[in-house]
Amino acid sequence: MLIGRALGTRFWTRRCLRVSFRHAKAFHGTAWQLQAEIIDGKSLAQKIRKSLSHEIDTLKTASPSFHPRVAIVQVGGREDSNVYVRMKQKAAQEIGVGFVHCHFPETVSEEELLQSVQGLNDDPSIHGILVQLPLPKGLNERLVSESIVPEKDVDGFNEVNMGRLSKNTAKPIHSACTPKGVMELLQYYNIPIAGRHAVVLGRSDIVGNPVSYLLRKANATVTVCHSYTQDLPKYVGEADIVVAALGKPEFVRGEWLKPGATVIDVGINSVQDGARRKLVGDVHFESAKKVAGFITPVPGSVGPMTVAMLMSNIVDAAKLAYAKSRAIPKVELLPLELKTPVPSDIEIAKTQTPKEICRLAEDIGILPSEIEPFGPYKAKVSLDVLDRTVDRPNGHYVLVSGITPTPFGEGKSTVLIGMAQALGNLDKLSIACVRQPSQGPTFGVKGGAAGGGYAQIIPMDEFNLHLTGDIHAVTAANNLMAAALETRMFHEDTQTNEALLRRLIPVKNGKRVLHKGMKARWEAICAKHEYDSSKLDEAPKELLYELTRLDIDPSTITVNRVLDVNDRFLRGVEVGKAPTEKGHVREAAFDISVASECMSVLALANDLPDLRRRLGRIVVANNKAGEPITAEDLGVAGAMAVLMKDAVKPNLMQTLEGTPVMVHAGPFANISIGASSVLADRIALKLASGGSNGEPGYVLTEAGFASDIGMEKFFNIKCRSSGLVPNAVVLVATVRALKLHGGGPDVSPGKALPEQYTTEDVELVRRGCANMAKHIENCKKFNVPVVVAVNKYITDTDAELDVIREEAIKAGALDAVTSEHWAKGGQGAIPLARAVMNACEKSKNQKFKFLYDVNLTISQKIEKIAVEMYGASGIELSPLAREKMERFIEQGFGHLPVCMAKTQYSLSHDPKLKNVPKDFVIPIRDMRLSAGAGFIYPLVAEIMTIPGLPTAPSYLNIDINDKGEVFGLF
Repeated sequence: MLIGRALGTRFWTRRCLRVSFRHAKAFHGTAWQLQAEIIDGKSLAQKIRKSLSHEIDTLKTASPSFHPRVAIVQVGGREDSNVYVRMKQKAAQEIGVGFVHCHFPETVSEEELLQSVQGLNDDPSIHGILVQLPLPKGLNERLVSESIVPEKDVDGFNEVNMGRLSKNTAKPIHSACTPKGVMELLQYYNIPIAGRHAVVLGRSDIVGNPVSYLLRKANATVTVCHSYTQDLPKYVGEADIVVAALGKPEFVRGEWLKPGATVIDVGINSVQDGARRKLVGDVHFESAKKVAGFITPVPGSVGPMTVAMLMSNIVDAAKLAYAKSRAIPKVELLPLELKTPVPSDIEIAKTQTPKEICRLAEDIGILPSEIEPFGPYKAKVSLDVLDRTVDRPNGHYVLVSGITPTPFGEGKSTVLIGMAQALGNLDKLSIACVRQPSQGPTFGVKGGAAGGGYAQIIPMDEFNLHLTGDIHAVTAANNLMAAALETRMFHEDTQTNEALLRRLIPVKNGKRVLHKGMKARWEAICAKHEYDSSKLDEAPKELLYELTRLDIDPSTITVNRVLDVNDRFLRGVEVGKAPTEKGHVREAAFDISVASECMSVLALANDLPDLRRRLGRIVVANNKAGEPITAEDLGVAGAMAVLMKDAVKPNLMQTLEGTPVMVHAGPFANISIGASSVLADRIALKLASGGSNGEPGYVLTEAGFASDIGMEKFFNIKCRSSGLVPNAVVLVATVRALKLHGGGPDVSPGKALPEQYTTEDVELVRRGCANMAKHIENCKKFNVPVVVAVNKYITDTDAELDVIREEAIKAGALDAVTSEHWAKGGQGAIPLARAVMNACEKSKNQKFKFLYDVNLTISQKIEKIAVEMYGASGIELSPLAREKMERFIEQGFGHLPVCMAKTQYSLSHDPKLKNVPKDFVIPIRDMRLSAGAGFIYPLVAEIMTIPGLPTAPSYLNIDINDKGEVFGLF
């Protein structure tokens, strides 16, 4: 009941006295006979609306994103329908419910109408949907009404809601408004229902049937009468409660009624009364009020209650949607069948059947309208999730980094996935965020990047090959930009100013037409010259020539074409060799797709508009005056954004144990940030908020290489862009890697391991721990707690593992934990997961800090990284690097953070210097700009931006069988 029963006892006492008195007198009473108590639905409806308004205000105060909204679908312009729509709109606005009127002409097709309803179903900001009936002929009312999802069916007419109402063991999401109003009136006036005989006149699905179900659920004995019922007065005369919903004016007479009966008149009929028409009910009010104990007048009782109950259903629907969005996600784990020895990665992956991706999405709180499946096991996640969850807190944010990499491979990705599975085993929501692997390494020497053993992302073949095409979209956008640049230079070199002007800003119908892609450059030129940009037709030729002629200096071009294949023969090429290019030959090069600045933009963008802006800011070259020329100047940025509009959405996959994984972006770790996208992290953190009262979940993300490269860039570049603050760092180490840093012999792929790496050598491990200690020190410079994860191999001994823990804690790590996820899945990483949970709790009282202020000079920022992160004694800039730096400062880019491009195999610039080198100077040989991504990258060493294939590449083992199953990936 919505309103307290303040009047209950008083009304019931008077009713009993009245009934007793009437039984003692003759039926045709005299003038002194008492009248029935009027059931005032109008007054009660006002109280309900006031209560609902107060409830909405209270909820909005507690949760600013709570905004109930209802949409009404109307076809045609019937005057009675217009009246009903206005009445519902007024009622909604009075209590603070947003109202959307979807008005269609009578000519609307049924398909268009159904699509409109589906759009409202998918819109999380719409909580209730009404279809104003009747619909014009030719439109299937049942089909249209049934297309409303039950949660938004605030009329309560959907077959699901009706079906649940008719079952004793079920409860509808929403009950039909008029029957619900009838029950509310009975309850408010404290009229007994249980054990009483109720007669319902009429069996419509709008009133008769649903009110009979509600009365039965309230333990009344119910008789439903209709047009075929014989001896109707007899049934009415036996009823304690009569609900009339026949649509026949004044059909039920007072003499039919049992003295003291309660009469609820639902009918509303227009009849002629002399020179005017009036509204009457299905009950003859004047005769009935002399017999009944309680009676509803017509109009003014059930009608207002119907509208009030509609508003109540809308508020309930909004609360239901809000509660669902704040519910604590529960992810059911897939069982693992562990085998010894551990089979190959692809064998393990093929034995596990993944969950349907839509089911997994639902488990973690993604709405059906926010998921775009690509087959059964992978999907795109809409950025609408961020709008819907904007007021939620974030979950815990954990970064996985490592010690200086070695040829062994320390297994950061495998640790991350094992830890995500372990948190799932502890009934904690965890979402792993990883980069999409490039096909270059997959077909080259590295192989796949889906993890390994019993800690993998599945399906691993889909993860490693194409996924949903994001890298191809980046490739297309980048190459379109490169083609636009070459084309513009060609046409400028072969045409006069007038010819360029005629083609780029043509005159149509006497007016110059400016292409949309050129508007941003035109606005910038007009701002520089203080000219009114709206006066294009009157513009001086000099301004128009400046717009159409970019005057690019070919020697300053920074854009290479890209492809997602390791192809060493494209490291240097000549373009323009065809005779049609009229001798415009120049030397160029290809990069691998993940080295494209477009990929860095994808990784760092905060939303689609931000992606578009960043693409426009990419500097492709300088003009001959030394000014930067951007993709926006070329007019190609909008088209690039169109090519990447779907790529901006993160991809949802799962681990071997069915926990969620966001796979998105894959920027090159040397010349870019080497981390998954900001958008994937942001969405995951909102989904892992923990619900309204739940414990926050965990988002685990990775940065390429070690703390000196990947982690430093993650914190100083990615966190600056996203505004997100990490709670903890997991630093991955292995016994074998520490032995190599401790002075063990060199190793290389394909050769047998020296015995030092397969037999116990505690002192060798201890010496190598200096490298781990330096990386712990690096983490602590950002004031973030550190947990060391020791990725265990079968040959590791307890004594070696103990010394790592001892040295890690001595260096300032919060804990150092051995993890056996590769052989045991999530269960093998539970100690690590517990340590990470503890670290996240410890971080609550710690304040994250950046390593440097972006307002320092470029050289100061480089030196800060070199000295603090690498342990260098200083830096040395080559003349070329200094010249580039001064140019970037002059062009206004000096405030950008720096993204150091150096070897990952040493803390220094020399890959041969293992462990913790001393007394070295970092040489900066060159400096390049990624203005769209938002950083400058100094080159410490020659970085290969398109790898080559080895003698025996991985593709030699990859094939497909007759069933379409991929094998040979590892």
